[in-house]
Amino acid sequence: MSTELPQDLAGWLQWIEAGHPAQIELGLERVGQVARRLPIDLDGGCNIVLAGTNGKGSTLTLLDAMLTSAGLTTGSYTSPHLLRFNERICLSGQPVDDATLCRAFTLIEQVRGGIPLTYFEYGTLAALLIFSWHPVDVALLEVGLGGRLDAVNIVAADIALVTTIALDHTDWLGPDRASIGREKAGIFRPGKPALCGDPDPPATLVDYARAVGAPLQRQGVDFGYERHGDHWSWYGGGVRREALPLPALPLPNAALALAALQHLPQPIPEPSIREGLARARLQGRLQSVQLGRVRAIVDVAHNPEAAGYLARWLSQRPCRGQVHLILGMLADKDIEAVVRALVPVVDIWHPVSLEVPRGASRERLEAALRSAGVSADRVRGADSVAAAIDQLQSLSAADQLLLTGSFVTVAQALERAKQE
Repeated sequence: MSTELPQDLAGWLQWIEAGHPAQIELGLERVGQVARRLPIDLDGGCNIVLAGTNGKGSTLTLLDAMLTSAGLTTGSYTSPHLLRFNERICLSGQPVDDATLCRAFTLIEQVRGGIPLTYFEYGTLAALLIFSWHPVDVALLEVGLGGRLDAVNIVAADIALVTTIALDHTDWLGPDRASIGREKAGIFRPGKPALCGDPDPPATLVDYARAVGAPLQRQGVDFGYERHGDHWSWYGGGVRREALPLPALPLPNAALALAALQHLPQPIPEPSIREGLARARLQGRLQSVQLGRVRAIVDVAHNPEAAGYLARWLSQRPCRGQVHLILGMLADKDIEAVVRALVPVVDIWHPVSLEVPRGASRERLEAALRSAGVSADRVRGADSVAAAIDQLQSLSAADQLLLTGSFVTVAQALERAKQE
């Protein structure tokens, strides 16, 4: 690498990618060492750390919308991004600008010495620096992978949330829910609220909360929700909220977000809660987009649990025609289980190759479809997301087009939608 530091964000991102050979290297020692050399100070606000297999982004988005509706300043850190790196670090819902990111990366590079950092660790440190330069009332920090050894866990959570525990990233987190639950519980802190949105968490998570002295609250036990047609209610901690507006994001995530609000230093007014629930939107989650002559729904479901939720969502919205699915996935995901979850609700499959590192080929997806018993006349593969979209431009208005399987798949669809 050149010793001359980059001058723009694109240059910095290339520099960071070239500087560390591994995309993932769990552990807090290296990133903690660099953090201690930086002027990071998040003590002035409330730090909420979110872990979980699915639903982290939705829960964070709902929290952010309700908090900003109440006039609080927020800093949110999420990953991965869809179109621009700036999406990962937001101040009160707005992505930070290139200059702020470049300033943060420059300072990190000046102090890290010979300590190697991954792409995610650079981003995490940049977020913490920016939230120190622009103090926020609430920092919303999404774990990248697992919890215990994730870079975000250098921050002691004032409120720790675990959304769901399911099988994903098993090479890193362990082969079963017990192992994965233990890793995610690693964000819990002694004496600080720990909230779990999974209605059936593994005993390892419950035991860890007890061992460290983190007061655990569970969905369906200590708080919960009920849907009533076009509205819903929430209960927990002796409080009941009735006739709430249905959010555009999953209700279990909304219920967890409302439970987290109960532990903030200041109460959030009811009108702000309602306004935030009604306006919360998350790019790439059940998002409607125009792709040439056809409307489509894009969703980043990339593991069996997320695919199952997407299948239930589709089953509740009967289609007058046929459901067409453009599926693009990464090779290290559980492709067979994702396909099995979606088979009952998809009529015509359009598997595509993702030409990115770790991308699965169209042929790999077609093999999974055959294993799931999908007949050849229902499979119409394409070499890319763009090619599949082009092939479907004559789709009838009665048909439903869906794109899913990966952040990469959705990002390519959103790029196409920007050009329309």
